This record gives sequence, structure tokens and C-alpha cells, in this order.
Amino acid sequence: MKKIVLFAIVALGCMLAGVSCAEDDLNPNSVIVEVTSEPTPLDAWLYDNFVTPYNIEFAYRYQDMESDMTYNLTPASYEKAVQMAKLVRHLCLQSYDEITGSEEFIRNYFPKMIYLVGSPAYNNNGTVILGTAEGGTKITLYAVNRMDPTDVDLLNEWYFKTIHHEFAHILHQTKPYSTDFDQITGTSETSRYVGNACWDVYATESAALKAGFISRYAATSADEDFVELISIYVTNTAATWSSKLSTAGTTGRSMIEEKFEIAYKYMQNEWNIDLDQLREVVLRRQAEVPSMDLDTL
Repeated sequence: MKKIVLFAIVALGCMLAGVSCAEDDLNPNSVIVEVTSEPTPLDAWLYDNFVTPYNIEFAYRYQDMESDMTYNLTPASYEKAVQMAKLVRHLCLQSYDEITGSEEFIRNYFPKMIYLVGSPAYNNNGTVILGTAEGGTKITLYAVNRMDPTDVDLLNEWYFKTIHHEFAHILHQTKPYSTDFDQITGTSETSRYVGNACWDVYATESAALKAGFISRYAATSADEDFVELISIYVTNTAATWSSKLSTAGTTGRSMIEEKFEIAYKYMQNEWNIDLDQLREVVLRRQAEVPSMDLDTL
């Protein structure tokens, strides 16, 4: 008897399901709406000045999938995106074009995406992320909405030193630098790589210089040390570089100069780039920024 009742209930359920399916037709329209945007004058300019010559995407519209979801971030404004695009082209891409004699170097080795974020990315320890690079394929620049195009020093500190830094990572990952570089900085308490503790171990830039690092962040690892030397050198005047070496003192200066000699020869021998000439080009182009029209495409 129990089995008969069970079968009857199952049969009734099937009948009701059949009726329900017959009455509720599926809506042919998808609930997923693709976000679209109208092309802008900047899109056309980017195609001509980034995509065509370099095969680089300059992404200024906010995209969740390209953003670090651990931070509260805001989009870059259109006006700041225009300014940043023109500055990146003038100060970075064309600097390497000029020193190498063609667009091929950037086309072959530079990351294929530059992604802009309007707001800074703050860490819990109070530090701010200026830029990140992912597997040599993308550079993300933060705090674009705070950019002052008339302040060249700030442009370097927040953006262009970062771009040279991340690009140097790609170069040494493509062609490794000498392992002699790693041996210069010892493991003593006064001169050692300390990972992310660099901000605590070296409380000031002067302390890092005296320990043989061109910056506090250079104390993170040998790779960071290597690219900091290159990026800081090419974005600063000879007087600024000399001042840093003077602050480093006898011991710190000796270590920095020994490491820089390896970095200098590496760029010259592996990539045919003279860092003195590159710095000259970068500094000249920096001096041109105040007279540039950064708002008109």
C-alpha cells in the first residue's frame, strides 16, 4: 500500500512539473547585459599612437577584472587619462625609441597593457602602491586623478620612475644580469636584503643609502635593488645622483657604485643602451613637459 501511494505522489509531481514547464516559457533575453561605451577621441588617438606603433593597449576605463579587488579604487578621469597618455608616450616610449633608433625595442619588450586607476592603493601599514607589473604583460598606474602635470618631480616619483622600474624588471627577466650583483650586498645587520620589512629596517632613505641601497625599496631583494638603480638614475639629474652618493657615505657609496657599474654594463652589453645617454634624453624630454599641450589630442 505504501508503495502505491508513493508512486501516485511521484506521478502527480511529474504531471505538475509538466504543466509548470508548459506555462512558464524561458525568456529569450539574457539577464547578463554587456557593458558598452561610445568611442571617444582618446580611443582614436590611442589606436594611432599606442596600438599601431607599439601594439600596446592603454586602458583608461575602469575594469573590475583588471583591478586589484583588495583595494577600494576609483576610475581615472577622462581628462587625466588624456594627459597621462601623452606623457607616457613622450617621456617613456619615445625616449627608448630615440635611444634605440626605432619603435621595435618597445614593441618587442614593453608590457602590452598600461592600466590606469584614478585613486591610490593604500596598504594597511600606511604605504601607498605607486604601480604594479604583472608577468611582464601589464603595468598599472595608481592615483592618476591626483596627477599634477606641471610638477615634473612628482611625475617621476609617482609614475615615470615606476614605469622605468617595471620595464627594467622585464629586461632582466628576459636576459639575466650577472650573479656577482647579489654578492655585493652582504648579510650583516647593517647591509642586507630584508623583503617587505625594508620600511621598518631602514626607517629613512638616508639609512638605506648608508647601508648601500639607492632607496629603501631597493633593500627588498636583489632584483628590486637592480631596477631601482636603473630607474632612479635615468629620471634624476647628475647632481641629484651625486647628492645621494654623498649621503651614502664611504661604505654605502662604494656598494652602490659597484652595483651600478654592473647594471650599467648590463644595459650596454645586453641591450645596447647607454644609461648616460638615456638619462640625457629623459631629462631633456622632462624639461619639455611644461610647454606641451597635454589636453588637446
